[in-house]
Amino acid sequence: MTMAGLSERLESLPMTRKTWGVLIIIGLGLMFDSMDQGMISGVIAAIGKDWELTKYELSWLTSSGVLGMIVGAALSGLISDRYGRRTVILSTLLIFTIGSVLCGLATNYWMLLIFRFITGFGLGGELPAAITLASELSPKASRGRNVVLVESFWAWGWLIASLVAFLAIPVYGWRAAFFIGAVPALFAAVLRFLVPESPRYLEVRGRYDEAEKIVSSFESAAGLESVRGDEPYVEPEKRSWYDGLLSIWTKEHRRSTAVIWVIWFGVNFGYYGFVLWTPTLLTEQGFDIVKSFGYTVIMCIAQLPGYFSAAYLIERIGRKPTLILFFAGTAVAAWFFGCAGSESQILAAGCLLYFFALGSWGSVYSYTPEVYPTDIRGAGSGWSSAFGRIGAFIAPFIVPVLYSAFGMEHGFTLVFILLSLVFAFVAVIILLFGSETRGMSLRDRSE
Repeated sequence: MTMAGLSERLESLPMTRKTWGVLIIIGLGLMFDSMDQGMISGVIAAIGKDWELTKYELSWLTSSGVLGMIVGAALSGLISDRYGRRTVILSTLLIFTIGSVLCGLATNYWMLLIFRFITGFGLGGELPAAITLASELSPKASRGRNVVLVESFWAWGWLIASLVAFLAIPVYGWRAAFFIGAVPALFAAVLRFLVPESPRYLEVRGRYDEAEKIVSSFESAAGLESVRGDEPYVEPEKRSWYDGLLSIWTKEHRRSTAVIWVIWFGVNFGYYGFVLWTPTLLTEQGFDIVKSFGYTVIMCIAQLPGYFSAAYLIERIGRKPTLILFFAGTAVAAWFFGCAGSESQILAAGCLLYFFALGSWGSVYSYTPEVYPTDIRGAGSGWSSAFGRIGAFIAPFIVPVLYSAFGMEHGFTLVFILLSLVFAFVAVIILLFGSETRGMSLRDRSE
Protein backbone atom coordinates (compact mmCIF):
# COMPACT_ATOMS: atom_id res chain seq x y z
CA MET A 1 0.00 0.00 0.00
CA THR A 2 1.31 3.43 -0.86
CA MET A 3 1.05 6.36 1.45
CA ALA A 4 -1.65 8.04 -0.66
CA GLY A 5 -4.15 5.26 0.09
CA LEU A 6 -4.06 5.63 3.86
CA SER A 7 -3.63 9.40 3.74
CA GLU A 8 -6.67 9.92 1.53
CA ARG A 9 -8.81 7.64 3.68
CA LEU A 10 -7.72 9.44 6.86
CA GLU A 11 -8.23 12.92 5.42
CA SER A 12 -11.70 12.16 4.01
CA LEU A 13 -13.12 10.98 7.35
CA PRO A 14 -15.74 13.02 9.24
CA MET A 15 -15.16 14.10 12.81
CA THR A 16 -16.29 11.40 15.26
CA ARG A 17 -16.41 10.91 19.03
CA LYS A 18 -13.22 8.87 18.72
CA THR A 19 -11.39 11.68 16.93
CA TRP A 20 -12.62 14.28 19.41
CA GLY A 21 -11.62 12.03 22.30
CA VAL A 22 -8.07 11.69 21.02
CA LEU A 23 -7.76 15.43 20.44
CA ILE A 24 -9.09 16.21 23.94
CA ILE A 25 -6.51 13.89 25.52
CA ILE A 26 -3.74 15.65 23.58
CA GLY A 27 -5.20 18.98 24.66
CA LEU A 28 -5.26 17.95 28.33
CA GLY A 29 -1.54 17.34 28.14
CA LEU A 30 -1.04 20.87 26.81
CA MET A 31 -3.27 22.25 29.56
CA PHE A 32 -1.24 20.65 32.32
CA ASP A 33 1.98 21.81 30.68
CA SER A 34 0.73 25.37 30.53
CA MET A 35 -0.02 25.28 34.25
CA ASP A 36 3.73 25.15 34.82
CA GLN A 37 4.32 28.20 32.64
CA GLY A 38 1.41 30.05 34.20
CA MET A 39 2.50 29.44 37.79
CA ILE A 40 6.17 30.22 37.35
CA SER A 41 5.86 33.99 37.84
CA GLY A 42 4.12 33.59 41.19
CA VAL A 43 6.43 30.74 42.19
CA ILE A 44 9.61 32.65 41.35
CA ALA A 45 8.45 35.68 43.32
CA ALA A 46 7.91 33.43 46.36
CA ILE A 47 11.27 31.69 45.86
CA GLY A 48 13.06 35.02 45.58
CA LYS A 49 11.60 36.15 48.88
CA ASP A 50 12.29 32.81 50.59
CA TRP A 51 15.90 32.45 49.39
CA GLU A 52 16.68 36.19 49.17
CA LEU A 53 17.66 36.00 45.50
CA THR A 54 18.66 38.94 43.31
CA LYS A 55 16.71 39.92 40.18
CA TYR A 56 19.57 38.55 38.11
CA GLU A 57 19.30 35.16 39.80
CA LEU A 58 15.52 35.17 39.39
CA SER A 59 15.89 35.98 35.68
CA TRP A 60 18.06 32.90 35.20
CA LEU A 61 15.47 30.71 36.89
CA THR A 62 13.03 31.74 34.18
CA SER A 63 15.63 31.55 31.43
CA SER A 64 16.84 28.07 32.42
CA GLY A 65 13.38 26.73 31.64
CA VAL A 66 13.39 28.49 28.27
CA LEU A 67 16.84 27.07 27.44
CA GLY A 68 15.49 23.63 28.25
CA MET A 69 12.57 24.24 25.89
CA ILE A 70 14.95 25.21 23.08
CA VAL A 71 16.98 22.01 23.43
CA GLY A 72 13.88 19.86 23.96
CA ALA A 73 12.07 21.21 20.90
CA ALA A 74 15.10 20.80 18.63
CA LEU A 75 15.82 17.21 19.66
CA SER A 76 12.24 15.98 19.97
CA GLY A 77 11.39 16.97 16.42
CA LEU A 78 14.23 14.90 15.02
CA ILE A 79 13.44 12.00 17.35
CA SER A 80 9.71 12.02 16.52
CA ASP A 81 10.54 11.55 12.83
CA ARG A 82 12.66 8.56 13.75
CA TYR A 83 10.79 6.88 16.62
CA GLY A 84 7.28 8.30 16.42
CA ARG A 85 5.18 11.23 17.64
CA ARG A 86 3.44 9.25 20.39
CA THR A 87 6.75 7.95 21.76
CA VAL A 88 8.11 11.48 22.07
CA ILE A 89 4.92 12.80 23.68
CA LEU A 90 4.87 10.13 26.37
CA SER A 91 8.62 10.41 27.05
CA THR A 92 8.77 14.20 27.25
CA LEU A 93 5.63 14.43 29.39
CA LEU A 94 7.23 12.01 31.84
CA ILE A 95 10.43 14.11 31.82
CA PHE A 96 8.35 17.23 32.49
CA THR A 97 6.59 15.52 35.42
CA ILE A 98 9.86 14.31 36.98
CA GLY A 99 11.41 17.75 36.53
CA SER A 100 8.47 19.45 38.22
CA VAL A 101 8.64 17.09 41.22
CA LEU A 102 12.39 17.66 41.52
CA CYS A 103 11.81 21.43 41.48
CA GLY A 104 9.54 21.03 44.48
CA LEU A 105 12.28 19.07 46.26
CA ALA A 106 15.16 21.45 45.40
CA THR A 107 17.13 22.64 48.42
CA ASN A 108 19.28 25.33 46.80
CA TYR A 109 19.38 27.73 43.87
CA TRP A 110 21.65 25.68 41.59
CA MET A 111 19.59 22.53 42.03
CA LEU A 112 16.46 24.43 41.10
CA LEU A 113 18.19 25.95 38.07
CA ILE A 114 19.05 22.47 36.74
CA PHE A 115 15.60 21.05 37.51
CA ARG A 116 13.92 23.98 35.74
CA PHE A 117 16.02 23.13 32.68
CA ILE A 118 14.80 19.52 32.85
CA THR A 119 11.19 20.67 33.17
CA GLY A 120 11.63 23.01 30.21
CA PHE A 121 13.23 20.23 28.17
CA GLY A 122 10.16 18.06 28.64
CA LEU A 123 7.75 20.91 27.94
CA GLY A 124 9.59 22.12 24.84
CA GLY A 125 9.88 18.61 23.46
CA GLU A 126 6.27 17.69 24.02
CA LEU A 127 4.55 20.66 22.38
CA PRO A 128 5.73 20.26 18.74
CA ALA A 129 5.19 16.48 18.79
CA ALA A 130 1.69 16.83 20.25
CA ILE A 131 0.60 19.43 17.70
CA THR A 132 2.11 17.40 14.85
CA LEU A 133 0.17 14.33 15.97
CA ALA A 134 -3.07 16.31 16.26
CA SER A 135 -2.56 17.63 12.73
CA GLU A 136 -1.79 14.21 11.27
CA LEU A 137 -4.81 12.53 12.89
CA SER A 138 -7.28 15.21 11.75
CA PRO A 139 -9.47 15.10 8.62
CA LYS A 140 -8.47 17.60 5.96
CA ALA A 141 -11.67 19.66 6.20
CA SER A 142 -11.21 20.42 9.91
CA ARG A 143 -7.46 20.02 10.41
CA GLY A 144 -6.64 23.69 10.97
CA ARG A 145 -9.58 24.21 13.29
CA ASN A 146 -8.75 21.10 15.30
CA VAL A 147 -5.16 22.12 15.93
CA VAL A 148 -6.19 25.59 17.10
CA LEU A 149 -8.78 24.09 19.45
CA VAL A 150 -6.20 21.67 20.86
CA GLU A 151 -3.83 24.59 21.39
CA SER A 152 -6.65 26.49 23.18
CA PHE A 153 -6.26 24.11 26.13
CA TRP A 154 -3.17 26.21 26.89
CA ALA A 155 -5.46 29.04 28.00
CA TRP A 156 -7.32 26.79 30.43
CA GLY A 157 -3.98 25.81 31.94
CA TRP A 158 -3.11 29.46 32.55
CA LEU A 159 -6.51 30.00 34.19
CA ILE A 160 -6.00 27.03 36.52
CA ALA A 161 -2.46 28.23 37.24
CA SER A 162 -3.78 31.62 38.34
CA LEU A 163 -6.14 29.86 40.77
CA VAL A 164 -3.32 27.72 42.16
CA ALA A 165 -1.02 30.74 42.51
CA PHE A 166 -3.76 32.72 44.25
CA LEU A 167 -5.05 29.96 46.56
CA ALA A 168 -2.23 27.45 47.15
CA ILE A 169 1.09 29.33 47.20
CA PRO A 170 0.20 31.77 50.03
CA VAL A 171 -0.99 28.86 52.20
CA TYR A 172 1.26 25.92 51.33
CA GLY A 173 4.31 27.65 49.85
CA TRP A 174 5.96 27.58 46.44
CA ARG A 175 6.96 23.90 46.60
CA ALA A 176 3.31 22.88 46.61
CA ALA A 177 2.80 24.57 43.23
CA PHE A 178 5.42 22.33 41.59
CA PHE A 179 3.86 19.20 43.12
CA ILE A 180 0.37 20.26 42.04
CA GLY A 181 1.65 20.90 38.53
CA ALA A 182 3.26 17.46 38.34
CA VAL A 183 0.31 15.32 39.42
CA PRO A 184 -2.09 16.11 36.55
CA ALA A 185 0.77 15.88 34.05
CA LEU A 186 1.46 12.33 35.21
CA PHE A 187 -2.25 11.60 34.89
CA ALA A 188 -2.15 12.94 31.33
CA ALA A 189 0.76 10.59 30.58
CA VAL A 190 -1.45 7.67 31.60
CA LEU A 191 -4.33 8.97 29.48
CA ARG A 192 -2.08 9.25 26.46
CA PHE A 193 -1.70 5.49 26.27
CA LEU A 194 -5.16 5.79 24.72
CA VAL A 195 -3.75 8.01 21.95
CA PRO A 196 -2.65 6.10 18.82
CA GLU A 197 0.53 6.68 16.87
CA SER A 198 0.26 8.73 13.68
CA PRO A 199 -0.68 6.39 10.78
CA ARG A 200 1.22 8.73 8.45
CA TYR A 201 4.42 8.28 10.44
CA LEU A 202 3.93 4.49 10.59
CA GLU A 203 3.40 4.33 6.85
CA VAL A 204 6.48 6.38 6.04
CA ARG A 205 8.48 4.04 8.27
CA GLY A 206 7.10 0.99 6.42
CA ARG A 207 4.86 -0.21 9.27
CA TYR A 208 1.78 -0.56 7.06
CA ASP A 209 -0.14 -3.14 9.10
CA GLU A 210 -0.04 -0.94 12.21
CA ALA A 211 -1.07 2.11 10.19
CA GLU A 212 -3.90 0.17 8.54
CA LYS A 213 -5.24 -0.98 11.90
CA ILE A 214 -5.39 2.57 13.26
CA VAL A 215 -7.05 4.05 10.15
CA SER A 216 -9.56 1.19 10.13
CA SER A 217 -10.47 1.95 13.75
CA PHE A 218 -11.23 5.57 12.83
CA GLU A 219 -13.28 4.43 9.83
CA SER A 220 -15.20 2.01 12.04
CA ALA A 221 -15.95 4.82 14.51
CA ALA A 222 -17.38 6.80 11.58
CA GLY A 223 -19.53 3.84 10.49
CA LEU A 224 -17.51 3.28 7.32
CA GLU A 225 -16.22 0.04 5.85
CA SER A 226 -12.44 -0.21 5.51
CA VAL A 227 -11.19 -0.85 1.99
CA ARG A 228 -7.51 -1.70 1.93
CA GLY A 229 -5.53 -0.85 -1.18
CA ASP A 230 -3.29 -3.24 -3.05
CA GLU A 231 -0.46 -0.91 -4.04
CA PRO A 232 3.07 -2.29 -3.89
CA TYR A 233 5.28 -2.08 -0.80
CA VAL A 234 7.66 0.88 -0.72
CA GLU A 235 10.91 0.46 1.22
CA PRO A 236 11.22 3.23 3.84
CA GLU A 237 14.12 5.58 3.29
CA LYS A 238 16.97 5.19 5.78
CA ARG A 239 18.11 8.51 7.25
CA SER A 240 20.64 9.75 9.75
CA TRP A 241 19.36 11.53 12.85
CA TYR A 242 20.44 14.94 11.51
CA ASP A 243 18.95 14.54 8.03
CA GLY A 244 15.69 16.16 9.11
CA LEU A 245 17.46 19.42 9.95
CA LEU A 246 19.30 19.41 6.62
CA SER A 247 16.13 18.55 4.71
CA ILE A 248 14.11 21.54 5.97
CA TRP A 249 16.76 23.81 4.42
CA THR A 250 16.86 22.19 0.98
CA LYS A 251 15.74 24.24 -2.01
CA GLU A 252 12.27 22.70 -1.83
CA HIS A 253 11.63 23.81 1.77
CA ARG A 254 13.98 26.78 2.23
CA ARG A 255 11.41 29.52 1.71
CA SER A 256 8.79 27.88 3.93
CA THR A 257 11.33 27.27 6.69
CA ALA A 258 12.59 30.86 6.61
CA VAL A 259 9.03 32.23 6.85
CA ILE A 260 8.06 29.80 9.61
CA TRP A 261 11.18 30.62 11.64
CA VAL A 262 10.48 34.37 11.38
CA ILE A 263 6.89 33.76 12.52
CA TRP A 264 7.96 31.62 15.46
CA PHE A 265 10.68 34.03 16.57
CA GLY A 266 8.32 37.00 16.30
CA VAL A 267 5.43 35.46 18.22
CA ASN A 268 7.75 34.25 21.00
CA PHE A 269 9.66 37.52 21.28
CA GLY A 270 6.51 39.62 21.23
CA TYR A 271 4.46 37.43 23.57
CA TYR A 272 7.10 36.82 26.23
CA GLY A 273 8.19 40.42 25.94
CA PHE A 274 4.90 41.60 27.39
CA VAL A 275 3.58 38.65 29.40
CA LEU A 276 6.59 38.39 31.74
CA TRP A 277 7.33 42.06 32.37
CA THR A 278 3.95 43.78 32.01
CA PRO A 279 2.85 43.36 35.67
CA THR A 280 6.14 44.79 36.93
CA LEU A 281 6.18 47.70 34.49
CA LEU A 282 2.56 48.63 35.14
CA THR A 283 3.09 48.50 38.90
CA GLU A 284 6.04 50.89 38.56
CA GLN A 285 3.76 53.16 36.54
CA GLY A 286 1.38 53.25 39.50
CA PHE A 287 -1.34 50.93 38.15
CA ASP A 288 -2.13 48.56 41.02
CA ILE A 289 -4.86 46.79 39.06
CA VAL A 290 -2.34 44.22 37.79
CA LYS A 291 -1.83 42.99 41.36
CA SER A 292 -5.45 41.89 41.60
CA PHE A 293 -6.62 38.34 41.02
CA GLY A 294 -9.50 39.65 38.90
CA TYR A 295 -7.14 41.25 36.40
CA THR A 296 -5.26 37.95 35.93
CA VAL A 297 -8.48 36.00 35.43
CA ILE A 298 -9.84 38.50 32.89
CA MET A 299 -6.60 38.35 30.90
CA CYS A 300 -6.73 34.53 30.90
CA ILE A 301 -10.36 34.45 29.82
CA ALA A 302 -9.65 36.93 27.00
CA GLN A 303 -7.39 34.29 25.44
CA LEU A 304 -10.26 31.88 24.80
CA PRO A 305 -12.30 33.92 22.28
CA GLY A 306 -9.00 34.62 20.51
CA TYR A 307 -8.43 30.91 20.05
CA PHE A 308 -12.03 30.18 19.09
CA SER A 309 -12.22 32.97 16.51
CA ALA A 310 -8.91 31.82 15.00
CA ALA A 311 -10.26 28.24 14.85
CA TYR A 312 -13.29 29.50 12.93
CA LEU A 313 -11.47 31.86 10.57
CA ILE A 314 -8.61 29.51 9.73
CA GLU A 315 -11.02 27.18 7.90
CA ARG A 316 -13.29 29.97 6.70
CA ILE A 317 -10.85 32.42 5.11
CA GLY A 318 -7.61 30.41 5.17
CA ARG A 319 -4.35 30.15 7.11
CA LYS A 320 -2.52 33.09 5.56
CA PRO A 321 -5.27 35.73 5.97
CA THR A 322 -5.93 34.55 9.53
CA LEU A 323 -2.26 34.80 10.47
CA ILE A 324 -2.01 38.29 8.96
CA LEU A 325 -5.18 39.43 10.73
CA PHE A 326 -4.12 38.24 14.17
CA PHE A 327 -0.53 39.42 13.96
CA ALA A 328 -1.66 42.84 12.72
CA GLY A 329 -4.31 42.93 15.46
CA THR A 330 -1.67 42.11 18.08
CA ALA A 331 0.53 44.92 16.75
CA VAL A 332 -2.31 47.43 17.10
CA ALA A 333 -3.24 46.13 20.55
CA ALA A 334 0.39 46.36 21.74
CA TRP A 335 0.60 49.98 20.58
CA PHE A 336 -2.72 50.77 22.29
CA PHE A 337 -1.47 49.11 25.49
CA GLY A 338 1.71 51.17 25.47
CA CYS A 339 -0.30 54.38 25.19
CA ALA A 340 -2.91 53.46 27.84
CA GLY A 341 -3.27 56.14 30.49
CA SER A 342 -5.92 54.71 32.81
CA GLU A 343 -6.83 51.40 34.38
CA SER A 344 -9.90 51.02 32.15
CA GLN A 345 -7.75 51.57 29.05
CA ILE A 346 -5.20 49.05 30.35
CA LEU A 347 -7.92 46.47 30.89
CA ALA A 348 -9.40 47.02 27.42
CA ALA A 349 -6.01 47.02 25.70
CA GLY A 350 -4.91 43.99 27.71
CA CYS A 351 -7.96 42.01 26.63
CA LEU A 352 -7.30 42.90 22.99
CA LEU A 353 -3.63 42.04 23.36
CA TYR A 354 -4.32 38.58 24.78
CA PHE A 355 -7.18 37.99 22.32
CA PHE A 356 -5.04 38.61 19.23
CA ALA A 357 -1.78 37.20 20.64
CA LEU A 358 -3.26 33.82 21.54
CA GLY A 359 -5.20 33.71 18.28
CA SER A 360 -1.81 34.19 16.60
CA TRP A 361 -0.32 31.34 18.64
CA GLY A 362 -3.11 28.97 17.65
CA SER A 363 -2.78 29.89 13.99
CA VAL A 364 1.00 29.39 14.03
CA TYR A 365 0.66 25.94 15.56
CA SER A 366 -1.93 25.01 12.95
CA TYR A 367 0.09 26.33 10.01
CA THR A 368 3.52 24.91 10.86
CA PRO A 369 2.95 21.14 10.38
CA GLU A 370 1.14 21.72 7.09
CA VAL A 371 4.12 23.14 5.20
CA TYR A 372 6.28 20.02 5.68
CA PRO A 373 5.86 16.41 4.48
CA THR A 374 5.46 13.61 7.03
CA ASP A 375 9.04 12.35 6.77
CA ILE A 376 10.44 15.68 8.07
CA ARG A 377 7.35 17.19 9.72
CA GLY A 378 8.62 16.50 13.22
CA ALA A 379 11.98 18.11 12.48
CA GLY A 380 10.30 21.09 10.81
CA SER A 381 7.94 21.70 13.72
CA GLY A 382 10.56 21.03 16.39
CA TRP A 383 13.28 23.26 14.97
CA SER A 384 10.77 26.05 14.29
CA SER A 385 9.71 25.92 17.91
CA ALA A 386 13.34 25.78 19.08
CA PHE A 387 14.32 28.83 17.04
CA GLY A 388 11.24 30.66 18.26
CA ARG A 389 12.15 29.99 21.88
CA ILE A 390 15.34 31.96 21.31
CA GLY A 391 13.04 34.97 20.97
CA ALA A 392 11.39 34.00 24.26
CA PHE A 393 14.86 33.86 25.84
CA ILE A 394 16.03 37.22 24.48
CA ALA A 395 12.91 39.34 25.04
CA PRO A 396 12.91 39.29 28.88
CA PHE A 397 16.46 40.70 28.82
CA ILE A 398 15.86 43.38 26.15
CA VAL A 399 12.63 44.76 27.64
CA PRO A 400 14.09 45.95 31.00
CA VAL A 401 17.18 47.36 29.28
CA LEU A 402 15.03 49.44 26.92
CA TYR A 403 12.77 50.48 29.75
CA SER A 404 15.68 51.61 31.92
CA ALA A 405 17.54 53.36 29.10
CA PHE A 406 14.69 55.76 28.32
CA GLY A 407 13.34 56.20 31.83
CA MET A 408 9.99 55.46 33.38
CA GLU A 409 8.12 58.14 31.46
CA HIS A 410 9.08 57.09 27.92
CA GLY A 411 10.49 53.60 28.45
CA PHE A 412 7.11 51.93 28.96
CA THR A 413 5.69 53.30 25.71
CA LEU A 414 8.86 52.46 23.76
CA VAL A 415 8.79 48.85 24.98
CA PHE A 416 5.35 48.33 23.53
CA ILE A 417 6.17 50.22 20.34
CA LEU A 418 9.03 47.76 19.84
CA LEU A 419 6.73 44.79 20.45
CA SER A 420 4.16 46.31 18.11
CA LEU A 421 6.77 46.67 15.36
CA VAL A 422 7.82 43.03 15.80
CA PHE A 423 4.26 41.77 15.33
CA ALA A 424 3.71 44.12 12.38
CA PHE A 425 6.95 42.94 10.74
CA VAL A 426 5.83 39.31 10.99
CA ALA A 427 2.46 40.20 9.43
CA VAL A 428 4.24 41.80 6.47
CA ILE A 429 6.53 38.76 6.01
CA ILE A 430 3.49 36.46 5.93
CA LEU A 431 1.76 38.75 3.44
CA LEU A 432 4.75 38.83 1.09
CA PHE A 433 6.20 35.33 1.40
CA GLY A 434 3.71 33.07 3.18
CA SER A 435 1.85 30.29 1.37
CA GLU A 436 -1.75 29.14 1.76
CA THR A 437 -2.33 25.56 2.96
CA ARG A 438 -6.10 25.48 3.53
CA GLY A 439 -7.75 22.55 1.75
CA MET A 440 -4.42 20.99 0.83
CA SER A 441 -3.63 17.36 1.65
CA LEU A 442 -0.66 16.74 3.90
CA ARG A 443 2.26 15.38 1.88
CA ASP A 444 4.08 12.32 3.15
CA ARG A 445 7.43 12.68 1.40
CA SER A 446 9.52 15.47 -0.06
CA GLU A 447 9.47 15.78 -3.84
